[in-house]
Amino acid sequence: MALPNGAGGYQVGAGNRQETLMSAMAAPQTATTTATLTAAQVVNQMLVANPGSGAPAVYTLPTAALIDAAVPNATVGSTFDLSLVNIGTSSGTAALATATGITDGGNAFVALAVTTSAMFRFLKTGDAAYTVYKMA
Repeated sequence: MALPNGAGGYQVGAGNRQETLMSAMAAPQTATTTATLTAAQVVNQMLVANPGSGAPAVYTLPTAALIDAAVPNATVGSTFDLSLVNIGTSSGTAALATATGITDGGNAFVALAVTTSAMFRFLKTGDAAYTVYKMA
């Protein structure tokens, strides 16, 4: 039996704990050579990197102020995740680089080898301030 929604609340699924939780995501963003990422590329949940033939690529994050503008309802303690998938060939590593208002919470700015991926969690710590953690 489903729980009633009361005064306009929302229930995910039918209350079955074994039910797969679904979420929505736009098509993955892409990046090739070294570049400064847009806030849209970062908050989209997935970035597919293709550094090319053996050349490493460094993707500089947008400033924390630009991320704030892209997620205006975020408050201190809000988080979002970004998966970076490196589909490059040869030895084309991919790495994130910091920007104004972005702090490394732990291994967030290490290079990812070809055909590997990692998830990064962005934690809003203040106005125009985020800490980024490499999760896996």
